[in-house]
Amino acid sequence: MSGVRVLVGTRKGAFILTSDEKRQEWDVSGPHFAGWEIYHMKGSRLNPNRIYASQSSGWFGQLIQRSDDGGQTWEAVNNEFAYDGNPGTHQFYDGTQHPWEFKRVWHLEPSLSEPDTVYAGVEDAALFRSSDGGQSWQELPGLREVKGHLWQPGAGGMCLHTIALDPGNPNRMFVAISAAGAFRSDDGGETWRPINEGLNSPFELPDAEAEVGHCVHNIALHPSRPDVLFMQKHWDVMRSDNAGDLWHEVSGNLPSDFGFPIAVHAHEPETIYVVPIKSDSEHYPPEGKLRVYRSRSGGNEWEALTNGLPQENCYVNILRDAMAIDTLPSCGIYFGTTGGQVYASADSGDSWTAIVRDLPAVLSVEVQTLP
Repeated sequence: MSGVRVLVGTRKGAFILTSDEKRQEWDVSGPHFAGWEIYHMKGSRLNPNRIYASQSSGWFGQLIQRSDDGGQTWEAVNNEFAYDGNPGTHQFYDGTQHPWEFKRVWHLEPSLSEPDTVYAGVEDAALFRSSDGGQSWQELPGLREVKGHLWQPGAGGMCLHTIALDPGNPNRMFVAISAAGAFRSDDGGETWRPINEGLNSPFELPDAEAEVGHCVHNIALHPSRPDVLFMQKHWDVMRSDNAGDLWHEVSGNLPSDFGFPIAVHAHEPETIYVVPIKSDSEHYPPEGKLRVYRSRSGGNEWEALTNGLPQENCYVNILRDAMAIDTLPSCGIYFGTTGGQVYASADSGDSWTAIVRDLPAVLSVEVQTLP
C-alpha cells in the first residue's frame, strides 16, 4: 500500500512524518539529531529508503547524514565537510592548499539517474557533487567561474539554495544563488551560464537588469516540461518557457509578490503554488492571514487557499525549502512555518490540516511518495 514520508528539518532537529495514501493519520518520528540545525533533508527518488540530511552547528561543524532505512538509523558519511576551528565556518578539504570555506550546506539533491550521486549547495555559494553516497565530495568549480567575483550575499547569506535537475536530460541542471541569480549547465555541471535575462531588480542592483546579482529565492519545474521554469524572486513571481533563456513576470493579482517557496502540482504542469509574505522587511503573511495562492494557468491569475489555515493573528514565515509536493493521484501539498507547524493538503490545496504543531522553527519540508 502506497503512502508518503514527509521530511522536516528544523532549528533543533529532524522529524519524519509518515502516513498511508489517505494522509489523514500521521506517525511522527523524532527529533533526530536533537538540538542540531537540520537545514535540509532530501530523499532519493531512486531508492525510497535513502535520505540525506544536512546537520550543522556553528561550533561543531557540518556533517552530511545518510539513512538507508527510511530514517530509522543514520550514519555521518562525509569526512571532508569539517569544522575549521572558527565558530560559524567550515572547510572542504579536497587535497589542495586552498580549501573552500563555507558556513553550511543549504540544499541536498540526489541524482535522478545515478543511485549514489548527490549534489550539495553551500554558503558561501558553491556546488559540490558526491558519486559515492556522500562519502567523498568534489566541487564543480565551473559555476564560480561565471562572474563569481560579482556575487553578493542576500539577507540570508550568499547561499546556493536551489538545485533543480532535468529528469529527461541528466546533463542539464539549474541552480539558484542569493544574491547572484539563476544558472544552467548543459554538460553535467562542468560549465555554466547565467539565465537571468528578463529579471529586474531596481531596489537591489545599480544595473536593474544586470547579468548576475539578482536575488532569486527558488526555482521549480514539472518533470513533463523541464523547459518551463517558475521562479519566486526577491520581488516578483517569474516564468520562463525556454529553460531560463528569458523570463517574464506572472505575479498577476497576488497580494504581494514577495515570498520564498514555489512549487508545481505533480500532475498539472500549469498549476503552481506560492506563499506570499508582506515584504522583505516584514516576513509574515499580509494582514496576518496565512494563505497559499494557487494558479491553474501558469501564473497571472491566482486564488487564495484558506480552508484550514489561520486567518487572523498569524505572523509566521515559510522559508524557501519549506514547501513540497507528493505524487499520489490526489496531489498532496505540504509546507512548514517558522512557528513550528507543518500543514498538509491531500486535495491539491483545497483544504488544509496542521499534521504537527509546536516543532522548532521549520527550515525545510520534503516529501517521498512511498511504493
